[in-house]
Amino acid sequence: MLEKTAFNAPDGQPYQIVQLTNSNGMTVQFMDWGATWLSCKVPVNGELREVLLGCKVEDYPHQTAYLGASVGRYANRIAHAQFELGERTIQLVANQGKHQLHGGKEGFDKHRWKVEECGQNFARFSLVSPDGDQGFEGNVQVNVLYTLTDENSVKIEYEAESDKDTALNLTNHAYFNLENAEQGSDVRNHTLRLNADFYLPVDGEGIPNSSLKHVVNTSFDFRVAKPIAQDFQQGEQVVTKGYDHSFIVNKAWQKPCALLTSPNEDLSLEVLTSQAALQVYTGNYLAGTPTREGGAYQDFSGIALETQCLPDTPNHPEWQNYGGIQKAGERYYQWTEFRFK
Repeated sequence: MLEKTAFNAPDGQPYQIVQLTNSNGMTVQFMDWGATWLSCKVPVNGELREVLLGCKVEDYPHQTAYLGASVGRYANRIAHAQFELGERTIQLVANQGKHQLHGGKEGFDKHRWKVEECGQNFARFSLVSPDGDQGFEGNVQVNVLYTLTDENSVKIEYEAESDKDTALNLTNHAYFNLENAEQGSDVRNHTLRLNADFYLPVDGEGIPNSSLKHVVNTSFDFRVAKPIAQDFQQGEQVVTKGYDHSFIVNKAWQKPCALLTSPNEDLSLEVLTSQAALQVYTGNYLAGTPTREGGAYQDFSGIALETQCLPDTPNHPEWQNYGGIQKAGERYYQWTEFRFK
């Protein structure tokens, strides 16, 4: 079902919203502005429960938390908003101090995507990012396909192709709260398990400042499920006010890279992906982000589980085997599946 709003987006045209429903009654909504995942209502004990943080449609261009948005051209941070590509220095648009975050001031989340097609269980959006967009080289054609299955899972598939070598790292920035996403209860009461042996240390600005480290004997060890609050803000987390770190996923496509479980264990979320890494962000700076009811979320109201490659990879050739640099004319394809149980 495709609907248009009675009010307009920043480009003067109505927002277009697609709603999908499966045979179990689970409903999801997506919007063409930012190819954004707006809502995810899962059947739990005979009732539909909202599990995705969100705000009023008209507030999306103004909120700064990237709620449910498709982010690019490069998700996460690029240090000093520049990198070397071949023998050239690529200078990007900085939007987080001297660094670039999630594609710059006019990243993919701040553009209207074209609704290519939609059906009962899928919606496909496309975007053309021109050469020079936010400083990146190459004309890039991007597509995202959202599919809702009868197994209560949402699959997200990103495809892209560039006519020049370019940095490329696409993800969806959904925040989950399996207990109360409407008002946003403290997500640190959820339990989390990660299929990851290594994490990437960062400084207070989220820029990698070390090589990959093993999680053993650190607060980043989620190989056995534990409450997020258990080792919260210990050690290296202090400078980032909590978890905002990337983990290398063990054989991500073979089994879930993450398992998130509600406090009373009545709902869980499995994340599977083709991506090499997972950014875990515990909503450390969500305070003030508007809710759907006109209120405001607090810090730690939701957790983002962003499948992607490592941050600042364009400045780290040693990580480029995990992705991050897209060759001209080659197809980019990555998928992630969110399974609710």
